[in-house]
Amino acid sequence: MFQFRKSLCLYLALWCFFNSCALFVLADEKPITIGYQLIYNPWKVGMVDGSFETATGREIKFRQFDTPAKVLAAMASGQVQIGCLGSTGVTTAFAQGLDVQLFWILEGIASAEALVVRNGSGIATGQDLAGKKMGVPFVSTTHFHTLVALEHFGVDPKSVRILNMNPNAIAAAWQRGNIDAAFVWNPALGRILETGEVLITSGELGALGKPTFDGLVVRREFAQENDAFMLAFVKALAAIDAAYRDNPEAWNAQSTQVAAIVEKVGGKAEDVPAVLASYVFPTLEQQAGCDWLGCGTAGGAAKAILATAQFLKDQKKISKVLPDYAAFVNDAWVKRAAEGQ
Repeated sequence: MFQFRKSLCLYLALWCFFNSCALFVLADEKPITIGYQLIYNPWKVGMVDGSFETATGREIKFRQFDTPAKVLAAMASGQVQIGCLGSTGVTTAFAQGLDVQLFWILEGIASAEALVVRNGSGIATGQDLAGKKMGVPFVSTTHFHTLVALEHFGVDPKSVRILNMNPNAIAAAWQRGNIDAAFVWNPALGRILETGEVLITSGELGALGKPTFDGLVVRREFAQENDAFMLAFVKALAAIDAAYRDNPEAWNAQSTQVAAIVEKVGGKAEDVPAVLASYVFPTLEQQAGCDWLGCGTAGGAAKAILATAQFLKDQKKISKVLPDYAAFVNDAWVKRAAEGQ
């Protein structure tokens, strides 16, 4: 009897061990959720054609968000492991203590975002914005540049009724005549430009020393536990961007690439090529270098985040500025990918 009990206990121990291991593997292989926003950029192609899942060997769920604030909330709750945020959203995430790292620059924003005034609004100069209604997605790059623009024009932000609106809501309010101005990106930008004029672009404001970008951030704990996935994902991102940079003419209104972008974002296919041309999509070497993620505090991303934080603190949008943002920028995967690992 003793021998039987001993054998049974050993069997049960082995059964529990192997089944626990199986459960661990299943838990490790559960789907990864990546949050994206309605922005025209090459990586949308990978969402549609399955190349990200092929490259990483993991099931990925792509979840759409219409505002940066919602991306932050989903990441804070653990519903999303990787999220797309503009540099203002990235800065806000760090200020709020969200344990995430910036690991990829989706694009440098040049003329792809703009402050537009509606025809008939009576706005001819920046000073005319006082007393007007303006639609802006809060905690976004355009929110940051709205405040920069008002400072540049010498207009008190309190004199402008700045409304928190997602891009689709901006386009709808614009059509109804409910707002006089907006600072937004495509496809909403293209829709409001049909009856509006550009007052200033993000590229022009960036030249004043306050550039903006869109990037991908990852929850630190997830990244540490999924290093192989992160490296494969970065390589897949780089391959898609390279395909665009090497032959932008192929990404025309009739192409499958543009069709994929429109599938995920909406808008008109004929508008996409011009929008893509208005962005800068860094190479792996540029991502890893001082222009963006590399070089610690001297890196472009860390400096842009610091400048954004200082400005948002002055505007009382965040409570404090950290002395160094390099700890929140992870260049490990872009460096390894650039080295061919």
